[in-house]
Amino acid sequence: MKAAASLEELIESLRCLPGVGPRSAQRMAYHLLQRDHAGAQRLAHSLAYALEHIRHCEKCNNFTEEVVCELCRSQRRDATLLCVVEMPADLLMMEQAHCYKGMYFVLMGRLSPLDGIGPREIHLDRLLKRAQDGMVREVVLATNFTVEGEATAHYIGELLHDKGMKITRIARGLPVGGELEHVDSGTLAQAVIERREI
Repeated sequence: MKAAASLEELIESLRCLPGVGPRSAQRMAYHLLQRDHAGAQRLAHSLAYALEHIRHCEKCNNFTEEVVCELCRSQRRDATLLCVVEMPADLLMMEQAHCYKGMYFVLMGRLSPLDGIGPREIHLDRLLKRAQDGMVREVVLATNFTVEGEATAHYIGELLHDKGMKITRIARGLPVGGELEHVDSGTLAQAVIERREI
């Protein structure tokens, strides 16, 4: 028996989420339709609102509802430090570790030529402009210690070194192959404190 076209569309739409296969998407769709109409409405409303109102901060590229996010507007942050992270979840981990008080730039990814992700896709032109705004004295590379993260840090380091910038890399207190989002804040804090120039 074939499901209704709208149900098929809902199931297929849920598959866009990371880690959600056909069976998981089907279970989610049935749950929302059968047991949680209010949750389905809230999800639909939240998603529509987010798509309409959330944008990238002009300075740090993180998600925000403002032109410039609250963190970038803060007078308490050290504008001479710029920490480069891959994803918004990495920025949140840095903030939760309470070890860094500078500014950020969120790449929204990492270099991965096999996946078609090059310098343009991770906004390196915007990062270069941000790093050369006259305020930044040190760029802290806090990309993940994966193959792609290391390649991204190396590429950015070479680009900024040519511009005469001081470049540091967070220390390897983090496990090789690990991602910032999954590291405890004590380990992350130690890695930031022991960063080294490259």
